[in-house]
Amino acid sequence: MPTPLRMKRINDRIKEVLSVLLISKIDDPRLAGVSVTDVKVDRELDFANIYVSSLDGAKSSREVIAALNHARGYLKYEIAQEVELRVMPRLRFFWDPTPERADRIDSLLAKLHEESDKMDDTDELIPNGDEDLFDEITVKDWESDDDLPELDEAGDEDYFDDDDDE
Repeated sequence: MPTPLRMKRINDRIKEVLSVLLISKIDDPRLAGVSVTDVKVDRELDFANIYVSSLDGAKSSREVIAALNHARGYLKYEIAQEVELRVMPRLRFFWDPTPERADRIDSLLAKLHEESDKMDDTDELIPNGDEDLFDEITVKDWESDDDLPELDEAGDEDYFDDDDDE
């Protein structure tokens, strides 16, 4: 049984080789724009679960998986030429909806951000009767210090508590 570090290297190497194969050597039009999102090889190296997505989205998922299953033998042969393993795992292809979900989340966040910007703009334009509370305070309210209470020398101790002496 391989170590976790070796398993990660095997997964990454199969993903790299398969990605290059899909770009350079596969001429099937059903596989145009297909990318490998993840590869997980089980501990016994019997199966390699390969997760793929397409630029066309989920509407082409069945065609993509069918084309990959059709080319499975060729892909396994080419991967075996590049990745040195005693036994090459059997390839299983699965559709990965993560990119579509990420796009959906991004669009929802952008929509929320746009709506919050609209709300900020409308708050400034529509007076709702709530004037700024500080508009009522005028400069003359703060011009003189006559309204402030006088502090005498003995009264200062009441306001300032120095606990440093203890």
